[in-house]
Amino acid sequence: MTLQKFDYLNRVVNAGVVSVVRGATKEVAYKTAEACILGGVKAIEVTFTAPHADQIIGELSEKYQNDSEVVIGAGTVLDPATARIAIIAGAQFIVSATFNSEVAKVCNLYAIPYVPGCMTPNDVQNALSYGADVIKLFPGSVVGQGMVSALHGPFPQANLMITGGVNLENMKDWFAKGAAVLGAGSNLTGAASKGDFEAVTEMAKKYRAEINQIQSK
Repeated sequence: MTLQKFDYLNRVVNAGVVSVVRGATKEVAYKTAEACILGGVKAIEVTFTAPHADQIIGELSEKYQNDSEVVIGAGTVLDPATARIAIIAGAQFIVSATFNSEVAKVCNLYAIPYVPGCMTPNDVQNALSYGADVIKLFPGSVVGQGMVSALHGPFPQANLMITGGVNLENMKDWFAKGAAVLGAGSNLTGAASKGDFEAVTEMAKKYRAEINQIQSK
């Protein structure tokens, strides 16, 4: 028996880094996700700021359904209706910049991991009480690396995903502070805005190599 929710959670955490995929068009967002997967970053968060995000999620999920390392999620999910649309489309995890109790309930109902954005201890406690298995500490660039170890004082059980301010050079520092997984945006995928998807793949390879080195220690 495979527990769906924990299978998806393990894929996210084992990936080490989640690519936050945006795009001005559906095609750009889709190709960005493909480029990341090709480079070895196989956890993809397609944000609902991208046009037709549900279609992108559906097409990616279908294409990579036989790759056990790939996990396709939805980002910028602010309300339960969007969460349901994402899950129907095939999203295997749900991410937001904020916490919403109704989104948490929808995700719990369908056994889909919910990764809500939190910034304060009160946010973290609230999210944990609604069953969030991973907490998105956001924005990382504002709260700083010290916040990770500080939160683990009162909440040692909290698995933290850092998004915002993550780059190739500071990944090891975030993990050293106690991060469970990282979310990477423009530092990883920035070249896609210029149509250079090969550069995205090359950057993804660098991220994958850095994660492999960190996880091997």
